[in-house]
Amino acid sequence: MKVIYDRETDTLTIIFAEVPVAESDEDKPGVILDYDASGNLVSLEILDASRRVALPNRIEYQVTPVSG
Repeated sequence: MKVIYDRETDTLTIIFAEVPVAESDEDKPGVILDYDASGNLVSLEILDASRRVALPNRIEYQVTPVSG
């Protein structure tokens, strides 16, 4: 997974898989979902990110421990 914040375009992109995008859908205004040829979500793009995300240039990453 890759997260990119472009200050110039104020766009936050989260890439789940590095595969060609076959279709894009603007699910909500300013939120674009990209899908591969099989219909799997491959990336998420947030336009005007600085207005929609508290700190678009900062990332906190957590992995939940496996229980059991």
